[in-house]
Amino acid sequence: MADFRVTISDSKSKLAYQVAVTGPAANKMIGKKIGDVVSGDVANMAGYTLKVTGGTDKDGFAMRGDLPGPARRKILVAGGVGYIPKADGVKKRKSMRGQEISSDISQINTVILEYGQKPLNEIFVKKEGEEAKKEKERPKSRK
Repeated sequence: MADFRVTISDSKSKLAYQVAVTGPAANKMIGKKIGDVVSGDVANMAGYTLKVTGGTDKDGFAMRGDLPGPARRKILVAGGVGYIPKADGVKKRKSMRGQEISSDISQINTVILEYGQKPLNEIFVKKEGEEAKKEKERPKSRK
């Protein structure tokens, strides 16, 4: 049984939300590829439409849209997802995950394409006291 964390990015409000997806909803995500459009029902967002933009596997290796299949491979890269060269022309052999979602994927990144009836702040309700807890954890600036 696959379990995923789905990160949902909202381009209107510039916020991201994270949802744990398990059971039959997670099985609907297996086999999808980067660029595929999925229903928001997978993440309990009725009426929303989501587009898969990437993700990482259980060991933190990034999914790459131009690498077919679900397997992890060592490829020679000169830039793009998962590698930023330190100088022009520098290439490096890196382990990358293919574009297809499998049970080895732990996080799936998505972006909202179509919005539903219910606003996002009602779907993702913050627990009371969460703001105060974050305020306590935030380090105080020195002057």
